[in-house]
Amino acid sequence: MNRRTILVSTGIAAVGIFGLGAYMYVPTVDKNAVRNAADETFLVRSHAPVLGPVDAPVTIVEFFDPACEACRAFHPYVKDIMSNFEGKVRVVLRYANFHPQSEGAIRILEAARMQGKFEVVLERLLETQPLWAPHGRAADSVWSVIAGTGLDITRAKKDALLPEVTRVLDQDASDVKAAGVKGTPTFFVNGKSLQEFGPQQLYELVRSEVEDN
Repeated sequence: MNRRTILVSTGIAAVGIFGLGAYMYVPTVDKNAVRNAADETFLVRSHAPVLGPVDAPVTIVEFFDPACEACRAFHPYVKDIMSNFEGKVRVVLRYANFHPQSEGAIRILEAARMQGKFEVVLERLLETQPLWAPHGRAADSVWSVIAGTGLDITRAKKDALLPEVTRVLDQDASDVKAAGVKGTPTFFVNGKSLQEFGPQQLYELVRSEVEDN
């Protein structure tokens, strides 16, 4: 069984979770705003976190909200794509602050990045998302779920409030509008928006770009 088959099979097996998460909030994109996206700087900024090789020929830009159930549901598919096209794909994460708990989580991620702990804290936040970003009940403190990640929490609480973190939030909020992003996750692959939302559709667009580069 090749990796592409595994990706498709995994998608079928996870239909229940994906149906509740990803399809709960299907993103829409203003096509007028993104028709020249490949030439626009609002998709990739120098401050944006990058997963994978920085010089990869294919760039997935994901407008991402750490409190979004659909983003959590999609995350394994994105990692699977990166693994399938190892060394050829990078993911640039752009923050979309759409939920009440989002800003606090984004500030934690930026503080974690200063300590070289971005990916481990990202994984923990997504793993524990139902605790700190629940729907219809009281939330646990987002700080309480990241114990054991190796993050210096005392330092992180100070760094999370730094002006440069606020500037990241402000710039990404501006770029969300410029890109016409209405929901998360929203993906662009080498500047091309996803015409139909879904993990297999994302895979096929990435595959096409990998073959062209």
